[in-house]
Amino acid sequence: MFDNAANQGILAKDLTVSYRNRLAIDRISFHVAPGEFVCFLGTTGCGKSTILNAIAGFIKPTNGAIYIDNHPIDGPGPDRGFVFQQHALFSWKTVQGNVEFGLKMQGMSRNERRIVANDYIKRVGLDGFQKNYPSQLSGGMQQRVGLARVLASNPAVMLMDEPFGSLDAQTRSMMQELLLDIWEEFGKTIIFVTHDVEEAIFLADRILVLTARPGVVKEEIRISLPRPRSYETLISSEYLQIKKRVLELIRIETLKTVESSVHRRLPPKNTTLPS
Repeated sequence: MFDNAANQGILAKDLTVSYRNRLAIDRISFHVAPGEFVCFLGTTGCGKSTILNAIAGFIKPTNGAIYIDNHPIDGPGPDRGFVFQQHALFSWKTVQGNVEFGLKMQGMSRNERRIVANDYIKRVGLDGFQKNYPSQLSGGMQQRVGLARVLASNPAVMLMDEPFGSLDAQTRSMMQELLLDIWEEFGKTIIFVTHDVEEAIFLADRILVLTARPGVVKEEIRISLPRPRSYETLISSEYLQIKKRVLELIRIETLKTVESSVHRRLPPKNTTLPS
């Protein structure tokens, strides 16, 4: 436990996670302040989702520790809400039932949770769809339901694992703007995982660029672009300079991943190949 007020929020110290004796992330340390929007960015397989799962309490670190408001994370908790890559909705429940689910688990009365759920359904632009089932919604609408379900439970921290990755470009941009509106209104701490450079720059206060597996923080980039942001932000000279730097970092790590993959597939030297 820490006494320093600067350690409020999420603090990781030498966070290491191994799967089957293979390192996924290696001694990562970082701090996310309350109300901050931080993106983890990196190539496929660099450990981005592993970091989120450790913060969520879904997996235990092999070494090191994670703290939330000075308390060690030792499992899932209501102070953290998770938005997955896929919507993860209950197919047999309506939009209303899905958004109410977390509130029901918290013991909220039926009438109260209906009022709260309806409020968040309206906030994500789905008023009138309360009685629809997930199969009756588009992908973007399903993700809105997932977002409303997390927000309704009122977590201090929102963990988002490439939630817009499967959406078409137009829907994705709309969801990004909706997320920023919600973040600015509620002041949640958001930790967002993506491999999309433009998405990370558009959303974040800071980007933590990870190396190829095993992931470590290669560079921290602060995004000083003014808020509120719009898609005009994407043509500003400052944005383009940041994008150039981030792409350079990602390219280096992508090449490492490709070279490592090729090396593993090549036969050892002095090995006679079959004719």
